[in-house]
Amino acid sequence: TLPSCGSRILSYIVAFTGYFSAKARSLYISRALQGAGDGALEWHIVPRENPASDFPSDFELLHIRQASPRSLLTLEDHPYIKRVTPQRKVFRTLKYIPSPEPAAPCNATRGTQKWQSWQSSRPFRRSSLSLGSGFWHATGRHSSRRLLRAIPRHVAQILQADKSYRSTKQLNKIVAVFDTGLSEKHPHFKNVKERTNWTNEKTLDDGLGHGTFVAGVIASMRECQGFAPDSELHIFRVFTNNQVSYTSWFLDAFNYAILKKIDVLNLSIGGPDFMDHPFVDKVWELTANRVIMVSAIGNDGPLYGTLNNPADQMDVIGVGGIDFEDNIARFSSRGMTTWELPGGYGRVKPDIVTYGSGVRGSGMKEGCRSLSGTSVASPVVAGAVTLLASTVLNRELVNPASMKQALIASARRLPGVNMFEQGHGKLDLIRAYQILNSYRPQASLSPSYIDLTECPYMWPYCSQPIYYGGMPTIVNVTILNGMGVTGRVVDKPIWQPYLPQNGDNIDVAISYSPVLWPWAGYLAVSISVAKKAASWEGIAQGHVMVTVASPAENDSEVGGELTSTVKLPIKVKIVPTPPRSKRVLWDQYHNLRYPPGYFPRDNLRMKNDPLDWNGDHIHTNFRDMYQHLRSMGYFVEVLGAPITCFDASQYGTLLMVDSEEEYFPEEITKLRRDIDNGLSLIIFSDWYNTSVMRKVKFYDENTRQWWMPDTGGANIPALNDLISVWGMAFSDGLYEGDFTLADHDMYYASGCSIARFPEDGIVIAKNLKDQGLEVLKQETAVVEGVPILGLYQTPSDGGGRIALYGDSNCIDDSHRQKDCFWLLDALLQYTSYSMTPPSLSHSHSRVAPPTGAEHPLPQRLEGNHLYRYSKVLEAHLGDPKPRPLPACPHLSWAKPQPVNETAPSNLWKHQKLLSVDLDKVALPNVRAYRPQVRPLSPGESGAWDIPGGIMPGRYNQEVGQTIPVFAFLGAMVVLSFFVVQLTKSKSKPKRRKPRIKRPTYLQQQQQQQTSGKNPTV
Repeated sequence: TLPSCGSRILSYIVAFTGYFSAKARSLYISRALQGAGDGALEWHIVPRENPASDFPSDFELLHIRQASPRSLLTLEDHPYIKRVTPQRKVFRTLKYIPSPEPAAPCNATRGTQKWQSWQSSRPFRRSSLSLGSGFWHATGRHSSRRLLRAIPRHVAQILQADKSYRSTKQLNKIVAVFDTGLSEKHPHFKNVKERTNWTNEKTLDDGLGHGTFVAGVIASMRECQGFAPDSELHIFRVFTNNQVSYTSWFLDAFNYAILKKIDVLNLSIGGPDFMDHPFVDKVWELTANRVIMVSAIGNDGPLYGTLNNPADQMDVIGVGGIDFEDNIARFSSRGMTTWELPGGYGRVKPDIVTYGSGVRGSGMKEGCRSLSGTSVASPVVAGAVTLLASTVLNRELVNPASMKQALIASARRLPGVNMFEQGHGKLDLIRAYQILNSYRPQASLSPSYIDLTECPYMWPYCSQPIYYGGMPTIVNVTILNGMGVTGRVVDKPIWQPYLPQNGDNIDVAISYSPVLWPWAGYLAVSISVAKKAASWEGIAQGHVMVTVASPAENDSEVGGELTSTVKLPIKVKIVPTPPRSKRVLWDQYHNLRYPPGYFPRDNLRMKNDPLDWNGDHIHTNFRDMYQHLRSMGYFVEVLGAPITCFDASQYGTLLMVDSEEEYFPEEITKLRRDIDNGLSLIIFSDWYNTSVMRKVKFYDENTRQWWMPDTGGANIPALNDLISVWGMAFSDGLYEGDFTLADHDMYYASGCSIARFPEDGIVIAKNLKDQGLEVLKQETAVVEGVPILGLYQTPSDGGGRIALYGDSNCIDDSHRQKDCFWLLDALLQYTSYSMTPPSLSHSHSRVAPPTGAEHPLPQRLEGNHLYRYSKVLEAHLGDPKPRPLPACPHLSWAKPQPVNETAPSNLWKHQKLLSVDLDKVALPNVRAYRPQVRPLSPGESGAWDIPGGIMPGRYNQEVGQTIPVFAFLGAMVVLSFFVVQLTKSKSKPKRRKPRIKRPTYLQQQQQQQTSGKNPTV
C-alpha cells in the first residue's frame, strides 16, 4: 500500500513494463489517472533534461498533489505500468566527522541535538563509502601505525597489474564511473570518452574530489597510476556538489549506460535499502545486459549484518576492504545478507576483499591523495576487472558471472578470518588472469563447499555441532551461471551420502531458484540429523550434485543448450542431543527491521542512526551474545517460524529479545501451555511510549514525508498480551542511566520498566533518569526505585520460569556501551536449572513487585501502519486484525543415493573451474618489474615502493620453507669463493699496481677550477 500524501506535492517513479517514447508514457499515465475518477487530482510529468531524454525510457517521474491511495492503485492497474514507488533522495558526504570511535565512517551524519528535529540518516541513504585521508583504522587483529606508514600504497603495482598490462594486445574496455564527476583537463587521464551530467547542476566538473579519486584508481596514467590507463572512460556525474542525488537520476544514467554498451561499472555508494525496487530492478537489468557491476560493501563494520545494497546482490561483485598488512579493515561491513530473514539464512558477502585503507589516487585537480573506505576498494577491483577484460584471450566469454567466478576462484584466503568478513579472500590479479585465459563456460557455487567443522572460516556454522531434534541448519549457496544470463536447474539436485563417512546419518533438503537470472540463483541446503544418530557422535559427509542448463548463444550447439554439473561437498560434525537445559531457542520470527518500515533504534541517544536495520539475528548484531552463550556450553537455535512450530519439550529456555512483531492468538495460547509444561521464558524488552513515538518522527528526505515509528524499540502492547496471564506487564516509562548490580557496572539505555509482576516474584529496582521527560519537555529528572528486572517461578507443577528485563542494549552489538552477559548467564541458570542467583534474590535493590494499579498499561499507537510490514496483521476496515495462522514450514527431504567411496578429508581447495589447473598455466613472458625512482608528489610519503606481491608481515608458506635451504647453499658458495681467492693470493708474487692515468677531460676540468673559471656547457 502506498502512503497518502495529504496536500503536499510528492514525487513518484512510475515504472513501465517496457521502453516507450515520451509521448506514449504520457498517454498511459493520463488514461490511467482518468480512470481513477478523481477530477480534482493535480498532477504533471516532470521533464528530465539529460543525455537519455532523446531515447525511449521505462519510467516517468510524476508530481502529484492530494493523491489518494485509490488514484495510485489505479495507476498500478494499468497494463503497461509495472510499479509506482516514491522518488527517493540520496545523500553523499565525504567529510570526516570526529568521533570517539576509531572506525566511524566519514559519511556518518552528525546527529542534531534536538529530539524533535531528526532528519533521515545513513540507513536511508545510498551514501559514499569512503573515509577521510590520514585516518588510521584498527584492522580487526592488530595494527601498527609506523609500519603502515612505511608501506607503499600504489595498489596497481602491488597487485602486479603491469604483468597483465604488458602480456597481450589489449582491446580497450568501456568503464563507467558513477560518482561526482571529473574535470575536463585533468592531467592523469588520456582517454576520457564522455562526461555526462545527470544532476540539476549545470556542470560536469568534480567539486568534491571523490569521483576523480575513484576514476584515478581505475585509469590514471601517471603519478598514482591506475590499473587500466588505456580504457575508455565514461564519467557519469550523478551527485551534486551538495552531495545529493535522486533515484530517477540513477535510473536515467543506468539506461544511458546500457545504450552506451558499458563493459564495467563502478558504484562506490551504498545503503541498506534492498527494497528500493526501481533501483534494484535496474541493477538486475544492467547486469543482464552484460555490464559487470562492482560495488562497495559498506563502511559499517565491524558490526555484522551491515551489508549495503547493491553490493549485496548476487549479480554484483561486492567488495570489502583490507589494509596493507592483509587485515580486514575495521570499517569494512560484514555479512550475512539479511534479505532472507526471518525464515531463511543470509548469503556469503562480500565476494572478495582488497586494499581499501590509505590507498593513493588522483587529486581533484592534480597530484595524488590518500583515502580509506570500501569505496576505495571497489575501484581497485573495478580497475582489475577492466584490465582483465581487456587483456584475456577469451574476451567473448567474459560476462558478470564468469568474471566473478574467476575472481573468487583465484582469491587468496586470509588466515584467521571468517567468510562473512573476507568472502572468498583477497584479490589476486595474476591468478585471475590465468583462470580467465583458460576459462570454459560453466556453473559454479559460492561457497563451493559446506564444511561445518572448519573454523574460523566457516563461522558461524563451525561454532556449533548439529544433533538430532535441532532446528535444521540452513546454508544459502549462490549458483553462478557463466554459460548465460538465464538458466535453470535440470531435474532436481541429487543428495549422495558417503557410506564410509557415515553420510547416511544426516538428512538433506534442497530448495533452489526456479530460474537463474541474471547470471545467478540460490541453492538453499537444509541439514538435519537422522533419528538413528540421536546418540551418535562423529563426522558425516556427502555431496549434492546440481546440473545447470542455459540456452546456447550459438545455435550449432547440440540440443540448443549448454549444461554444467557441479558438486557441493558437505561435511558436518554430529553430537548426541544435548539435555533440554542446555538448549536455548532464539525467537527470530517476531523481530522486524528496516527496510521496509520505520522501526527505531533501541537506544534513543543514537540520533545519527535511528533505524533498526541489522536483522536482530544471533549471527549479526547479537553475535557477541551468541559467542558468549556457546562459550558457556549452551546450544543456541533459531526459530524462524511462529511459536506454534516448535516442540517445547526439547528446549529449556525461549529467548525473546527486542520483539517488534505482533502475536497470533494461537501463539499466545501455545506459549502459556508450554510454560506450564516446563519451558522457561526470558524477555529482553525496550522502550515504548506513544508520546515519544510522535515526538521522534522525522522528515524522510527520501519519500518527502514525515515518518512515524510503527512501534517503539519493542512492541510492548504485544508483549503484554503474551505475558498477561501471569499478572505481568511492561510500562511505557522510558529510562536511562548508570548503576551497579551484583558488583557489575551496568548502563540502562532507553529501556522500559516493569509495571506489573506477581507478588511472590523477585523484582530488582534502580534509580534512573526519566529519558521520556527529557525527550518530551527537555527536562531532567531522576526517578527512584524503577523496577527493571523480574524473576518468577510459575505455580503449576513442573512449570517453567519467567525472567523479564527492560533493556536489550546491553547484549546488542549495535550501540552497546557495557555488556550484561553475566546477567544473561544468571537468568539462564535460573530458567534452565531453577537456581536463583543469590546476588539477585538477596540484593539490597530488591523491592516489592509493582501491582500496576496506579498507571494504565501502554496502548498501541492510534493510526500506526504496522500491518503493512507485519506477518501477523492485515488491514480490516481500518482496524487491523490477525491473519490466519500460517502453516509451519515443511521440508521435503531429498531421497539419498548413497555412494560407497571415501570422501576427501580436506574440502578447502581453490575452486577449479572445470579443467583449469593453475599449476600448469604459465604467465606470458614479460620483463620483470623494477621500481622506478621518481619525484614525490605533494604530501606523498617518502616510503619505498616494494615490488612484487609479498608484503611485510605475511609470506607464502612455500617460500618460507625454501628460504633456509637457499641461504645455506649461498653461504657455502661464498665461502668456497673466498677460500679459492685466498689460496691464489698466497701462491703469486706481489706486484705493484700501475697508477691509472687521469682522463684528459678531468685534467682540463681541474685546471679550469684552479684558474677560477667555470666550464661552459
